Amino acid sequence: MAKKTVASLQKKGAKAFSKAVKMVRNEKTGGYSFKSEIVPKDKVNEFFAKK
Repeated sequence: MAKKTVASLQKKGAKAFSKAVKMVRNEKTGGYSFKSEIVPKDKVNEFFAKK
C-alpha cells in the first residue's frame, strides 16, 4: 500500500504534496493508532496542530 502512495506522489505536478503520519492516542484504552493523510506542503503544520 505504501509503495502505491509513494509512486503517486512522484508523478508530474504532485511535488507540492506530502504524506503526513500522526500518532493519535485513544483516551478510553490508552492505546495508540496512526492517522495518515496526503496534504499540501503548506498545510502540513495545520494537520499536526489539529486534534
